[in-house]
Parts: sequence; C-alpha cells; structure tokens
Amino acid sequence: MSVGNSNVRLGQRGAEVARGGTAVRMTGVVHLYHHAGADIVALRGVDLDVGAGEMVALLGPSGMGKTTVLRLMAGVMTASAGTVTVGSRNLGRLCAGERRTLRATEIGYLVQGVSGNVLTYATAAENVWYAQHGARVRGHRPPWAPSEVLHMLGLDEIVGRRLDHLPLGIRQQVAIAACLSPGPRLLLADEPTTQLEPDAAAQVIALLQKSNAELGTTVVVVTHDPLVSSKFPRTVTIRDGRVGAEGRLGEEYAVVDSAGSVQLPPEILEVLPPNTRVRVVRTTDGVELRKPGGDP
Repeated sequence: MSVGNSNVRLGQRGAEVARGGTAVRMTGVVHLYHHAGADIVALRGVDLDVGAGEMVALLGPSGMGKTTVLRLMAGVMTASAGTVTVGSRNLGRLCAGERRTLRATEIGYLVQGVSGNVLTYATAAENVWYAQHGARVRGHRPPWAPSEVLHMLGLDEIVGRRLDHLPLGIRQQVAIAACLSPGPRLLLADEPTTQLEPDAAAQVIALLQKSNAELGTTVVVVTHDPLVSSKFPRTVTIRDGRVGAEGRLGEEYAVVDSAGSVQLPPEILEVLPPNTRVRVVRTTDGVELRKPGGDP
C-alpha cells in the first residue's frame, strides 16, 4: 500500500505560520545513568551544534549514546553536566512542565518503534487531532486542520481509517504527520525506519525531507541504516559516548572536541591501535600523526 504523494507541497495553506527550523546545541554534555548502585557514563563531554534548518543523521553502534543525545535534545531528561539549548532556551533551566510544553509545540519527538508514536485504535485524523490538542491546551494554535496535514503529506486515502488496519509503514507516516501538525521547529526521530520494508522506509524519509525542504524544519534522526544516512547531507557518529566523526556531503572528518581530543576512525585504529604513542607533526598542509622511529 502506498499513499505518499511527493507532488503535494506542505506550504499550500498556513505558509505564514510555517516558521522554519531552530538550532540545537550541546556543549560539554555529560550524562550518567544510575544502575544497580553504580553510575554508567552514557555521554562523555559531547559538543554538537545543529544549525536551524539542517538535516542530521546520528550514527554509531548500539549502546554508544545516540538515543541519549536525542532524549536530551527533546527535553525528556536533563543532562548530568553541560548545557543543551534549543533556540535560545537552556533545557536544563526549564521545569518539567515547560519542557512538556516545548514538546507539544516547538519539538516533535518520535520514539523508536511505530507503536510508541500512534494510537492504533484511532483513525489517522484522530491521531493528528490528538497531537494538536496538546498544543492547543498550552495556548499554541496549530497551522492546519488534521485533514489538511494528512493531505499535505499525501495521506488523503487514509484520513478516516483506523491505524490497526494499516501497514507499519503507513502508521509511521501518520506518526510523522502527527509530530509535524503543531508546526514544530525541531523534529527528532529515533530509528524512524526500523521494522519497515524498503519502500515504506523510503516514503518515511521522503516525508522528513519534505518537512525540511518546505517548512524549514530542523531534522535530527538516529539510524543504523546506511541507506537512510545516505539521504542526509550531514552525519555525526557517536562512539563511546563522544562525537567520533562527522560526514558532510559524503566526505568523512574526524572531530576535535573542546578538550582537544580526537576519536580516530576505525580503519585508522587498525594502524594506530589504542595506547599507541604518536608524534603530532604540523606540516604546510595541516597535521600528520606519525609513529616515533624505532618504536615497536
């Protein structure tokens, strides 16, 4: 089943209230989880800037801190140390109610797994209405009616259909519609294509691209899928709780963090394994890492 329509523009109505994206910044972020009487370090001094209107994919193996980064950006939890700002707001200084208001109006957040993002017993239109209701009760006027949101995303055919009668891919598209319906400036999605067939995954990514291109929404996703990450102009690899590398338009870069540390790519670690002593040599073209002569 395919109901996507890439020819429909999101800004047909309500263009005056489609406000564009907002920047999100993490500075020196450390986060600890308490488990079985011990502290587990999830993030170790993360510095990450995402500009307004950017599309960024967070990559890396499981358990390395990607979802933690997304949850901190969403204000679902607060950092143990460091700062997370969305636009001009320091999330660590907001109370729980203020962070909930941001998620209802300024931040769209999709958790991992389709079922966690929608009411399967409700129709597509009812799901969008419910997402907008959270904005309305907080004094925020959504830019579109539920049927208009679904129309603009090419989902006209399923406006009145219950989600438990629809495929996973369509349910996820409805989840994205619900997240976009209040007109957020920042859309965060944790593994938005997991459990989806390739065609359905492609339609979900197309909706994220459409929201970015036509509304200016800042989009940050967590993904393990290289086909998904290839659709994003910027990728950031989270490894061992730090920013390990960054890709821009297919070019991969190591990142020097605020402490002056660099995480080397895995293929370089095969040549320079951990605890290898190296000389850092400044050259006319940049910097080189060299093993000292005679070292084993």
